[in-house]
Amino acid sequence: MAPRSKVPFTKPPKSFAEQVQKLQDHGLHVPDSASAEFYLSQLNYYRFAAYCLPFEQDHETHQFIAGTSFDDVLNVYIFDRELRLLLLDAIERIEVSLRTQMAYHLSHNHATAHPHLKPEIFFNPVIYGGSISKLSNDVRNSKEDFIKHLTRKYEELLPPIWAVVELMTMGQLSKWFSNINARSDRQAISRVYGVDEKIMTSYCEHLSLVRNHAAHHARLWNRDFTKTMMLPRRGPTDLTASLQVLPDTDRRLRKLYNTLVMTGYLMDVINPGHHWKQRLKDLIDSHNIDVNKMGFPADWKTKPIWL
Repeated sequence: MAPRSKVPFTKPPKSFAEQVQKLQDHGLHVPDSASAEFYLSQLNYYRFAAYCLPFEQDHETHQFIAGTSFDDVLNVYIFDRELRLLLLDAIERIEVSLRTQMAYHLSHNHATAHPHLKPEIFFNPVIYGGSISKLSNDVRNSKEDFIKHLTRKYEELLPPIWAVVELMTMGQLSKWFSNINARSDRQAISRVYGVDEKIMTSYCEHLSLVRNHAAHHARLWNRDFTKTMMLPRRGPTDLTASLQVLPDTDRRLRKLYNTLVMTGYLMDVINPGHHWKQRLKDLIDSHNIDVNKMGFPADWKTKPIWL
């Protein structure tokens, strides 16, 4: 089938008042037009419209389900914003912990402060080349005093691994970790968290994607992720008994629920006594969110990870 020919974009820009009227024309109840105009002046209509989709009865006409109000949509928008911040809080702790463990185990297992300068420790030379090039560039451009001190004082091409990991993002950390050649090295790091290295590798790759969505303020709560995490068949009961295990074709596996389970589990390992899981439950309850759209099972609150 031949692709349809493109047409010029002829829609004119709309004022904020006209944007509110458009929502009303599609059946959205707007009790306070001035307030709605203000929110749209700060949020961008196109961004707000993405949160309208679950409330539409017809995505072709964008007609809203009867009784839907502007505040219903705004409530989900605010929930999603707070969810992103909560996830970023956990990701920071997981990222810092993984930096620490990777630096510790690679330096001790290979008896060197500079395992990152030994290509033979890593599996894929192309990925290694890209990773070391990025790291070298970050070191060269770093304004951190500890990096400047180490590069001025020592002759090695890069500072020791326990210093340079502090410059790695979650995405870069995931690439370094997954490219470690020896399974025993990956397993030593993953064992700290009570999971197999394949699970940890998969989770880190997925988490870097989640982190990027959250850090760039993208919609998160009901997103279908293109890259999901591998689920453990064995491991701590709190984790395995709480995950949503479904056929590979089930769309719910592409949602956020299993990510939140694994994140909550790792928070238990990294920071015992934390309140992150309770904060998540409180956030969901306070906004009265339909968690089915996030891939949650109906009985999620009875799962051991959430008790």
